[in-house]
Amino acid sequence: METGGLSAAALANGDLGSQRERTLVPERLQKREHERQLEVERRKQKRQDQEVEGEKSDFFAAAFARERSAVEELLESGETIKRLEEAAARLQGLQKLINDSVLFLAAYDLRQAQEVLARLQAALAKRRQELQPKKRFAFKTRKKDAASTTQVDSAPDAPAAEGILTSPLPLKEEGDFDSSWICGFSNQQSQVLEKRAEELHQQDVLLTQLRDCTIKLYGNPNTLRLTKAKGCTLLCGPVSTSVFLEDCSDCVLAVACQQLRVHTTKDTRIFLQVTSRAIVEDCTGIQFAPYTWSYPGIDKDFEGSGLDKNKNNWNDVDDFNWLARDVASPNWNVLPEEERRIQWD
Repeated sequence: METGGLSAAALANGDLGSQRERTLVPERLQKREHERQLEVERRKQKRQDQEVEGEKSDFFAAAFARERSAVEELLESGETIKRLEEAAARLQGLQKLINDSVLFLAAYDLRQAQEVLARLQAALAKRRQELQPKKRFAFKTRKKDAASTTQVDSAPDAPAAEGILTSPLPLKEEGDFDSSWICGFSNQQSQVLEKRAEELHQQDVLLTQLRDCTIKLYGNPNTLRLTKAKGCTLLCGPVSTSVFLEDCSDCVLAVACQQLRVHTTKDTRIFLQVTSRAIVEDCTGIQFAPYTWSYPGIDKDFEGSGLDKNKNNWNDVDDFNWLARDVASPNWNVLPEEERRIQWD
């Protein structure tokens, strides 16, 4: 009897187990079907996103090529200030087109577009200079038989430091250093160098071969380039277009601009206001923080620059030497808040 009872209990338990299995099978099937549908939707959405990005990229390429051709035509036939101002307005539009497209453009396409824009801006500055009345140039003869050469301004009423000779800037370097770069400072050491709004307005500023200097630019330049600087502090008002930084080390900058490009630079802090994505290349030890410099009249300079003070991508940086999107670049980082408290004056 006990054996029969055990067998009946075992059969009953078996029946219960089978019922549970039959109950779980539809649940498993439903779960698998749900996962399959999610995967189908994910792939469908990915294809749609790729199609949209492709359409956006095609639109960008067509619009950029059209505006580029128009600007080049204006610059080639730009015999009047009015045509150059039209070219400048179109360049502003090109910059905005790039800014609005950074989220879907490939890094290579973005880099190519920004380099084209920089070349066009340099060409515009050169044409403007050709049409303007001759500016005063500083000439210096090192020897009796030496030819006079055009120079970037030295600091007002401040002689060069002992042992540091003021020398002319190279006329060209990577296609950008030409006669339009006439505003700035060169070959100075341990100096405080300043320029005011009336000197800077829509000028292309070049700062080169500076060491342990403090540079204060109160105004609205068109472009700004700092090259071959060491241990310097640069404070600059809003720059209408681009800021280029190259071959620098141990510097501190406060700059506001549409585009920032940092090349072959190390151990430098940048307090930044930028409307597009900043770019670093061949750099190490770059730190970013929000722009905090201020001076009387800066709001007026921001209005004149066309920059949107409410749009700041200071920590949105592309490193052209670091392609891994899911791993942070080791070449730059955000400056800790406790290290941002700087007394600029």
